[in-house]
Amino acid sequence: MNHELIRAGRARTAHGLGRLRRATDRVGWRQGPSRLIDDAKSYWAGNSAARGPMGSLPIRTPGSSTGTQQRVTWEANSHWRGGIGDDAWCEVGAEHLAMFRMLRKALDNPPDLGVVIEWGCGGGANAAAFAPISERFIAADVSRESLVECVRQVSTVRSAPIDTLHIEIDHPERATAGLEESCDIFLCLYVLELTTGPEEAIRILQIAERLLVPGGMAFVQIKYHTAESRPPRYKRNYRRNLANMTTFGIDEFWVRSAECGLEPKLLTLVPKNRLDSNYAYYALTKPAVGAAVEYPIADTVRSVGPFGSGVGPRGTASQ
Repeated sequence: MNHELIRAGRARTAHGLGRLRRATDRVGWRQGPSRLIDDAKSYWAGNSAARGPMGSLPIRTPGSSTGTQQRVTWEANSHWRGGIGDDAWCEVGAEHLAMFRMLRKALDNPPDLGVVIEWGCGGGANAAAFAPISERFIAADVSRESLVECVRQVSTVRSAPIDTLHIEIDHPERATAGLEESCDIFLCLYVLELTTGPEEAIRILQIAERLLVPGGMAFVQIKYHTAESRPPRYKRNYRRNLANMTTFGIDEFWVRSAECGLEPKLLTLVPKNRLDSNYAYYALTKPAVGAAVEYPIADTVRSVGPFGSGVGPRGTASQ
């Protein structure tokens, strides 16, 4: 009985400390943008406290220590199959592909996908669904380990090899050299909320505009806030707050997309799913040569959703 009381007390203490840390991260001193980017680079690409000697992630072993738990968390945050489980991993790709096809059909776009790039492929859940029906598939990620894992997973469903790009978080444009206006589809799912701030998320939209051929489509997901639910922006500690670093208002992202040269066409909302809440999916197109982006106004927003159940951002859970 005493042991149960002690465990319960420790659990309450840990919960209270967690809430205190998150509150402090919102209202305390602010890390500069470059420091946050360095922290994100450290977490995803190496040198994280979740990693073992020489920057490698520790291998899981029975009776593991804190390092192994950090490894498990990293894999979950990266949406590896072993991190979120077979069922959830398969749902990510299958449901995103179904949603993508729904939006493509609504836009009267041809079913052929051509050249597809996924910006932030993680453990390959989306790639395993989209690559088999793509003429060419390019997996891009900030983690070299995730690129290897993505290729491994796709190889079980597609005989032709896929291409990979390693992204530098602080210089993402470097990865795209030579790919300008070569992609028909740009996928970016469960990524923008992980960026260190809105301007870094918009930077990815600018990359999408450069990579897409005229008439190409970007299928992009954000975490949205409303006037009532707008969360305080986290000022520091990227590792602890990574899944909630960047949110947008639904109309705000619609307008910002147009400012990047991508024309918002459709959106669908997922207010809540099995892992998190407040997700918006946008179909954005790059205008044909010589056409201008129509400036969006509020009443042009068309909702197609919500799209039932699904899987949320890397490393978050609800229910």
